[in-house]
Amino acid sequence: MSSTPTIGVLALQGDVREHLTALAAADAAAVSVRRPAELAAVDGLVIPGGESTTISKLAALFGLTEPLREAIRGGLPVYGSCAGLIMLADKILDPRSGQETFGGIDMIVRRNAFGRQNESFEASVDVRGVQGGPVEGVFIRAPWVESVGAGVEVLAEHGGHIVAVRQGNALATSFHPELTGDHRVHELFVAAVRTGS
Repeated sequence: MSSTPTIGVLALQGDVREHLTALAAADAAAVSVRRPAELAAVDGLVIPGGESTTISKLAALFGLTEPLREAIRGGLPVYGSCAGLIMLADKILDPRSGQETFGGIDMIVRRNAFGRQNESFEASVDVRGVQGGPVEGVFIRAPWVESVGAGVEVLAEHGGHIVAVRQGNALATSFHPELTGDHRVHELFVAAVRTGS
């Protein structure tokens, strides 16, 4: 792989543009992914924040659910923020009717765990593996991780709840680093794509 990996952002719904900007700032070639052929052409994929039930429905509509599951199982590096964390969970505690995930991380998540839209907040979060001090996390109707399996590495907690995890090729955060102008979480992901870890 070249030193500039091609990283897709799942462009079905959510803060796609912000992730494209953050990935470009982290020295990746950032592209939108809406179709299986576009998915097949990337070295890594970001699943953005947004509404997890909508992302689930649109992925099915665009014929992406199974190709995404297969790609993640096959080792495609993925990073999910907020709704993306929900989509990477093997289990949701309180799924909406018919809501499916792509899976990839052995964790149980709770949707909207930190409260509704008007209870959104920012907080400094120490993320293991990110150099240079805490990351400013934006929590918008954010989920948290209720529990993880033995193979999952907890990278950050906030208020006694798990808010960042990694398992194999998959990285996920409850918060939105793409909304802050601090690109270190994206740099961490791009470095993982580059090394294939």
